Amino acid sequence: MCGIAGIIDYNAPPSEPLLRDMIGFVHHRGPDAFGLYRDGTAGLAHARLSIIDLSGGDQPIHNEDQTLWIIYNGEVFNYPELREDLVQKGHAFYTRTDTEIILHLFEEEGPECLKKLNGQFAIVIWDAVNKRLFLARDRMGIRPLFYHHSGIRLIFASEIKALFADDSLSRLLNLNALSDTFTCWSPLGAETAFKGVYQLPPAHFAVFDKKGLDLRPYWKIPFSSASYEDRPLADWVEELEELLVDAVRIRLRADVPVGAYLSGGLDSTYVTSLVKRRFNNELRTFSVSFADERFNEAEFQDRAVEALGTNHSSIHSTEKDIGESFPAVVWHTEVPLLRTAPGPLYRLSQLVRENRFKVVLTGEGSDEIFGGYDIFKEDRVRRFWAGQPQSQVRPQLFRRLYPDIFSDDSSRALSFVNGFFRKNLLEVDSPFYSHLIRWENTAQIKNFFSDDLRKEVGQNGNLLLRLRSGLPCDFMAWDPLSRAQYTEISIFLSNYLLSSQGDRMAMAHSVEGRFPFLDYRVVEFACRIPPRYRLNGLKEKYILRQVARKIIPPELADRPKQPYRAPISRCFLGEGAPDYVRDLLSEDQIKKFGYFDPARVTKLVEKADRQKGFLLSERENMALVGILSTQLVHSQFIEHFPKCPDKNVDFKLQISNIKLQNEKG
Repeated sequence: MCGIAGIIDYNAPPSEPLLRDMIGFVHHRGPDAFGLYRDGTAGLAHARLSIIDLSGGDQPIHNEDQTLWIIYNGEVFNYPELREDLVQKGHAFYTRTDTEIILHLFEEEGPECLKKLNGQFAIVIWDAVNKRLFLARDRMGIRPLFYHHSGIRLIFASEIKALFADDSLSRLLNLNALSDTFTCWSPLGAETAFKGVYQLPPAHFAVFDKKGLDLRPYWKIPFSSASYEDRPLADWVEELEELLVDAVRIRLRADVPVGAYLSGGLDSTYVTSLVKRRFNNELRTFSVSFADERFNEAEFQDRAVEALGTNHSSIHSTEKDIGESFPAVVWHTEVPLLRTAPGPLYRLSQLVRENRFKVVLTGEGSDEIFGGYDIFKEDRVRRFWAGQPQSQVRPQLFRRLYPDIFSDDSSRALSFVNGFFRKNLLEVDSPFYSHLIRWENTAQIKNFFSDDLRKEVGQNGNLLLRLRSGLPCDFMAWDPLSRAQYTEISIFLSNYLLSSQGDRMAMAHSVEGRFPFLDYRVVEFACRIPPRYRLNGLKEKYILRQVARKIIPPELADRPKQPYRAPISRCFLGEGAPDYVRDLLSEDQIKKFGYFDPARVTKLVEKADRQKGFLLSERENMALVGILSTQLVHSQFIEHFPKCPDKNVDFKLQISNIKLQNEKG
């Protein structure tokens, strides 16, 4: 993994000091080497985390005649096979990196080369002859790429803070994106938390030249309205197993040790088991446990470690830890959050780095592609209930989803189910039926918005209409589970899970996460699986469990999913909470920043104080995190954005690989 940054300006040569400052802001993504390229139009900067070809892979990298230059963040896992084909076609290489393979493949095929890459990447290639920039992002949006475009000038980077090294960019919150975040948990599509800053969408490439910016897709999530193949379950299981073994195998390619996260759940335990049993008997694993038993999975982690015999390390996360690390978390996520879940993962990657590991395999993506979330089961139960909306029996199926709700008083539980899950019950023809309850419930925290903010975002247009406009043309012909999965993947996976809980928390400590379940071959296969093998009745990830039972203990293979969550309210308002919280939530600061209603925020804080830091309502907890993180984003990026990179890093003294190419003539 790496950090990349650059400027294309057809009016003036990019400033070298600015390029150095930009890459300095993302030095945490690649502390091993730094490189620059600059000519009369383009400036490229790179901070390297060396994983393949440790001594010879510094970037930028050029082709044979130095007409093409590449900077790149990511990994292409099938690079040895691609290299062999390119050598046969006459290409000569001066490194052993996957980076150089991409460059030569681009020479051969142009943007079509992206279809051959199996990996996670943000790619930037400068054509010095034609004065044209090519940018691309991996299919699932694992690695980030942000940009600001103004006329014939484009500035881009792996993180937004690098863009803000340029004083000419205004730093203002994108209020419409803030409103969307307070409904869908993250900005939508190419939007970011900041006005005028965009991200290249997953599975897209762009070409920038004097004519402007041309953005195009090269892949799509391949659900379809076609009939599913009528094959025995055993055939599907065998094919999936082969794909997953290979997805893991190629993700172990590295010139440094590769570890794994082990949460104790099905996904990470299966990935870890594959590595341990097939490829690496000395595997190191890492996990996080919680002081709050509601969120703690240590018992299952211990069982997995015992069964697999891995060399295991764990951190213990307390409410105090989460509260104290939250400003750093927000600095790295660069977006308001509604959950504290990224916090423990921030500390987990720190543990990995302290153990001198740069790469870990993780289980993210399995729930999205194999139907693992409760929201998919809720959708199925609600559709069944909607067939007989007056039934008193059908809503009792929620007992199987949430037995804790029914543990004490069934009549009270049914009253709750009727009040909560009956909302929009008959709107089964809505393309977003599966997510309507989540979005409506979350959107209620916008009651904390100030009057001015309400007026501003009131012009944002109907959310569902905006989302509908971006759907595939045959979307409503898909089965309901595929529609629900597509919604979750396209809105939530890249912009929240793989960003705030994935790339940003790992790269904060120079750690690369790799995701076997998001191998595009596995994703394409999952989209072809009949829905009954993804979600069998109310049994999630049915086919994956069939595969996993072959190599992991039954109690872990069949264990119901426990969503990864972390404590919230007492992290910020309980005993020993950090001082910054009261300051940012004070009436003065709330009024000064202008996003929220001071009186409502004060009432929320006072309620927590009366309850010794506890807010029992899920909605109030989300509101607290959303308000506090928005205040932090404003404070860090607008009020007090640093004039130069991290003061603890003398960036100019760490430049170990300067490629300064002055334009001839």
